[in-house]
Amino acid sequence: MTSSELETPPLDTARRLAEQGDLDGAAAILARLAADPDEPDLAQAAVGLAVVLDERGDVEGARAAARTALSTGHPEYAAQAACHLAQGFEREGRADQARGAWQAVLGVGTPAYVPLAHLALARLAAQAGHDDEAERELRAAAELGDAHVAVHAAQQLADLMLERGEPGEAAELLLDVLEFAPAEEVPRLRVRLGIAHLELACGEFAGSLEGGADEQTAALAIELLARTLPLRGRADDAVRVWAYGLDHESETLSADVRLRYEREA
Repeated sequence: MTSSELETPPLDTARRLAEQGDLDGAAAILARLAADPDEPDLAQAAVGLAVVLDERGDVEGARAAARTALSTGHPEYAAQAACHLAQGFEREGRADQARGAWQAVLGVGTPAYVPLAHLALARLAAQAGHDDEAERELRAAAELGDAHVAVHAAQQLADLMLERGEPGEAAELLLDVLEFAPAEEVPRLRVRLGIAHLELACGEFAGSLEGGADEQTAALAIELLARTLPLRGRADDAVRVWAYGLDHESETLSADVRLRYEREA
């Protein structure tokens, strides 16, 4: 071993070994560092050990190393360790454990990781059907994250609002986000805004029918509603709308609807 190799910091040596595929050699160095309570790089070594052991297939060993790093409270490596734990639990479908690990990220409080944890908690809440909790987490991510995180959170929140039948709120949110969104995010936001406007249009067309529109206006509303609904994946609803107009008790209205139904879209 040369003098330069002797002077190489152990963490750098472990990293080099891992990159060369010598996971056992890297793990041995990292385990020694992580086991020394006086080691100044203990937290970093423990996170590195968790990654290396994961690559070796030692899931429980990796989690033990991650918990060691987490216990240090280090603003960077404790946060990384909690993320490592959370992502592993999510891959295994262990939602409760994943939620606890993401909450540990919030507990560490490192600004770079907090928005990501809120996004993950929102995802878990949505999967569990807890929409109110998902909304709170998404709003927290949008408030605390950078522009890209804020846009990502807003997109998910808009989707949630659309699913809940709140297209007006979704449209307002998306318009607000478009004011500061990075250029590469704008096309995607505009598509979502268009979807929100389609939902609003469907609501207005239906409202016109419910509000006692005259026959000519009603026929137009029926056509527009029936032709718009399939764009939102609601072809069956469109069939029912056409049937409502075609079978209407008013012969004048039904005849007008039939003309509209039979012409090309």
